Amino acid sequence: MTAPTTAAPAWAPYGDASTDWATLGADTMLAREPVMNPHDKWEYEDGLMLGGVLAVHRLTGDPRYLEYVRRNLDHFVRPDGSIHAYRYDELNLDHVNNGKVVLDLYDETGEERYRKAADLLFDQLRHQPRLEAGTFWHKKIYPYQTWLDGLYMGSVFYARYCATFGREDLFDDVALQFTSAYDLTLDPASGLCRHAYDESRSMPWADPRTGWSPHVWLRALGWFAMAMTDVLEHLPETLPQRATILGNLRSLLGAVRGVADARTGLWYQVPDQGGRPLNYLEASGSLMILAAVAKGLRLGYLDDDWAGHLDHAWGSATREFLSLTDRGWVNVNKVCQVAGLGGAAGRDGSYAYYMSEPIVANDHKGVGPFLLLAAEMRRRRTG
Repeated sequence: MTAPTTAAPAWAPYGDASTDWATLGADTMLAREPVMNPHDKWEYEDGLMLGGVLAVHRLTGDPRYLEYVRRNLDHFVRPDGSIHAYRYDELNLDHVNNGKVVLDLYDETGEERYRKAADLLFDQLRHQPRLEAGTFWHKKIYPYQTWLDGLYMGSVFYARYCATFGREDLFDDVALQFTSAYDLTLDPASGLCRHAYDESRSMPWADPRTGWSPHVWLRALGWFAMAMTDVLEHLPETLPQRATILGNLRSLLGAVRGVADARTGLWYQVPDQGGRPLNYLEASGSLMILAAVAKGLRLGYLDDDWAGHLDHAWGSATREFLSLTDRGWVNVNKVCQVAGLGGAAGRDGSYAYYMSEPIVANDHKGVGPFLLLAAEMRRRRTG
């Protein structure tokens, strides 16, 4: 008697690296989330997502994407330039991130409401408390602390505002935000930057000698890599610190590449401890790093030897992180919902802490970099 054979299961394909993920992803947002924030909150991850939709708009010229961005942002930015649900008094860098989309719409329309809203967010930065090194505090409720996330949230907008409205006198200070944050968080032994730094050494999570948080966190590295890549576009090439930022970007990404998963080219939630139990390939940070790499290659910031890693890792990302529903909508899976330090929950920055945060799908912190990366990869493919 011949033993029965078991055929391999025939799963329907979800797509691959050649799929037009940029259009699928943007169309998904229009259909699945016509209102970007049903909780009526001014939240940084929405600006990240809208920036991704705008990247697809610039690639395709499809006016539906621009209309989606404008309709959602105009819910918050009033005709007089005030911003619904924004709290200036919190002095929170996260609240500034959406300002980049405000500037996008100002560039598109020239409408004064966007200029006034940008002025309001810029004024917050002019009054943001600082560490002794000159680096912005992350939030008023997190005194004497810099988090890598904050460079993407506040300082890219800072650079772009200065470039747009002729504040060349502040470019040195913009650059200082990046160079000081790198210096304060860099672990020379690994070449990687820690999630955060506490100047006061008073936080329970802070090393009493260095002020560092205990671990490297993938999404913090992703925020920082994207921030450095973006800010280089807005700083004049004659600014001496620009070369320093470019060198820091190359060094950091080189160290990040050194801890990539050998099979996929992607990265773990705690990226320098890939073999440790419970660690997992995380979507948002991996997509952020790849988006920074793709843009860096396009603009000549990175050497061409990154190209093979990018193409391999993008193919892996489509298999590890992306799926399509029966309606043809894109799901971005394996996203760490949130991670921070201190606060009411007493987040201690331990390995166990980073493993304990929920893993979700379709959080805008994953959707945004997916759209940015998908637009870059389509550009690479079509020229």
